[in-house]
Amino acid sequence: MRIVEALSISIAALRSNKLRSLLTMLGIIIGIASVLAMIAIGDGAQEIVRQDIQKLGGANQFIIYQQQFKRVNNRWVRSRSSEYLKYEDVLAMEAECPSLKAVAPQVWNRSGVLIQAPGGTETRAGWNGVDANYKTAMEWDLKEGRFITDEDVENGAKICVLGNEIAIALFGDKSPLGQEVKIARHSEYYNWRHRKKGVRFTERFKVVGTLMPRGRSLKFGWSFDNSAFIPISTVQRRFTGNDHIKYISIYAHTVEDIPKAIEEVKTVIRKRHKNQDDFISIWEMRAGMVQLDKIGRIIKITLGSIAGFSLLVGGIGIMNMMLVAVNERTREIGLRKALGAKPLDILLQFLIESVMICGVGSAIGIVLGIFAGEGMAILAVKIVKIVPEWPAVISLQWVLISVSFSVVIGISFGLYPAIKASSLLPIEALRAE
Repeated sequence: MRIVEALSISIAALRSNKLRSLLTMLGIIIGIASVLAMIAIGDGAQEIVRQDIQKLGGANQFIIYQQQFKRVNNRWVRSRSSEYLKYEDVLAMEAECPSLKAVAPQVWNRSGVLIQAPGGTETRAGWNGVDANYKTAMEWDLKEGRFITDEDVENGAKICVLGNEIAIALFGDKSPLGQEVKIARHSEYYNWRHRKKGVRFTERFKVVGTLMPRGRSLKFGWSFDNSAFIPISTVQRRFTGNDHIKYISIYAHTVEDIPKAIEEVKTVIRKRHKNQDDFISIWEMRAGMVQLDKIGRIIKITLGSIAGFSLLVGGIGIMNMMLVAVNERTREIGLRKALGAKPLDILLQFLIESVMICGVGSAIGIVLGIFAGEGMAILAVKIVKIVPEWPAVISLQWVLISVSFSVVIGISFGLYPAIKASSLLPIEALRAE
């Protein structure tokens, strides 16, 4: 009953001084709202990067590629190794490396390649030589038709699967399945003899499928949807004229399996390439994730410090108001004590009033922080135009931390005025003007 009575008296006191109570809450409101909004934007940025990593294949991926230069005695020199990766290496990795989930070789030309539809419609895009594992490894769904099969790779089939952007650019709303498209071997070049632009050698391919939209890579800048996917053997025979593979995406079962998977892959490469592995480089996707997590922790520590100062200022405001309230209600305190109220009753009354100010301020700050986070996310999309959407991630953890911290502030800064009120002698309190 003591707490219920103190709660009702505190509510009445706050309602009798609405404007002053609101101004006192302002520090708490602004502190919590600003922290939640900034955390929402920061976590949103991390979510964008995670989504981009997922577009690239996920954090359990690492890439091996043939390097043209290597570091010797603190300087870069051209690699003179005659060794190179080929499709047989891919098959050996799949057979001999138990830590691998999938291996996806690629031979590509990312942009500037002319692709023509039967009616003469054309677009500039890229081509990517892959095998049947690519779609599964990338977890990329088909829009219609089918993807490249092992049989297509074995036979060097002249078929292709179109990315969403190419399909729309060439065929609009119509289905491209069964249509024949012309794809240039190389990007556009300038013919100095005839003083005009030209395209080197085109090949005809039958469209057997299209892929769902995937978007643009923030890290590399190119669009996944602006590529035509062709069997890797067909690209080697018709476009590159050799059996080299310079880029292999390798997927471990889990992120934790990556170190073991790398060693297994190196063992296979040494076995097949005269005990050499210095002609390749390895890039791990998880390295970007580790860096991202470090940045995220720094951002949260920084914002947490800002939150602490904001709420500290709010706590000082609460203490100031409660001290004023004690002075204004001295006679009330004396009267309550004269009627039998104990020091603990007076202490609870003012302490609960302080905590209530923080609690109400926190609730308003949370609502305001959610709206502010959404608003800042919309603004971020307009400023950073490379992303179509910036998620505002409202963290329940930070909501609880902010509210808990504000309650601690309320108790800490309300304790001194409450103790001062509870220690007043009834006679001295009744004498006050």
